[in-house]
Amino acid sequence: MCVIMCEGLDLREGHNVLEVGAGSGYHAALCAEIVAPTGSPNPGHVYTIEIVKGLIDFAKANLERSGYADRVSVIHGDGGRGLPEKAPFDRMLVAAAAPDIPPPLIEQLAPGGILLIPVGSRGFYQELMVVEKGLESKVTKKRWGGVAFVPLTGEYGH
Repeated sequence: MCVIMCEGLDLREGHNVLEVGAGSGYHAALCAEIVAPTGSPNPGHVYTIEIVKGLIDFAKANLERSGYADRVSVIHGDGGRGLPEKAPFDRMLVAAAAPDIPPPLIEQLAPGGILLIPVGSRGFYQELMVVEKGLESKVTKKRWGGVAFVPLTGEYGH
């Protein structure tokens, strides 16, 4: 799923990326390898937000141990609200299912940006949605197939 999401995001070197749901830090590290490879003259950055305090420490330790702490910032907070102080984001990915697409995420998506988010019930079936914001800020949404994610919590969650 991580690789499918990275491919769907069309990540490029230099992108500013927001991940909602840090988990272990693995997916953020994959994204960082693409947007901020070692020695890049134009490195991007990955910001990952996690609402579960115990996972913050776990993700930070994993990212530090594997050499990604300089390219990935782990933040404790409600990811459905986004991270306005670091916006706009070229790419966003949400690793938890929301009942609907949180408006703050669309607002913080840069023109030309892509957001991937599972949308649906708390249960075991959601639809992976691809949200694109055109250069004129027109938003389009496409269904990308069925998925099963843990539920998003917080203000815009279940």
